[in-house]
Amino acid sequence: MTMQNANHPVTFEPDSDNTRLLRDAFGRFATGVTVVTTHSTDGPVGITANSFSSVSLEPPLVLWMPDKGSRRFQYFEEAEHYAIHVLSHHQAEVCNGFVRNAHAFDQLPHRIDEKGIPLIENCLARFECKRFAAYEGGDHLIVLGQVLQAEMRTGDALTFFSGKLGQIAPR
Repeated sequence: MTMQNANHPVTFEPDSDNTRLLRDAFGRFATGVTVVTTHSTDGPVGITANSFSSVSLEPPLVLWMPDKGSRRFQYFEEAEHYAIHVLSHHQAEVCNGFVRNAHAFDQLPHRIDEKGIPLIENCLARFECKRFAAYEGGDHLIVLGQVLQAEMRTGDALTFFSGKLGQIAPR
């Protein structure tokens, strides 16, 4: 392995001794930031996730991948219904709130839908989903959801890149 600069990238074969390097390499892909919410026996819960992607238009499918090591995994592992909220650049505090607390709904504009799912207001987009399938994915679970209802508004996206929150604004 060599030191990284513009002319000399770090090249490595991923293994258990260099997971930090692999994590840093994954972090070179800029992503949007979402909060996934569901109902639980402990009340409404949410988790911040950047592992979100559209999958299919017909049927309308999205995926996200909760970490099996997360204390919140139990809430989402078997959730039949959930909502994925794409955060705007004005919602960094929402992101950080759910990083710290699964029940960070205090002081947060939201409502509970007829299935008991908490829906955060004023997001860039929201996808209300029904579990379609789930697959093992190493230390994560790959969860496919069928989009039952979607909502969107204009604005700039909150992003995550190289371990930091940022903003992507269209030109």
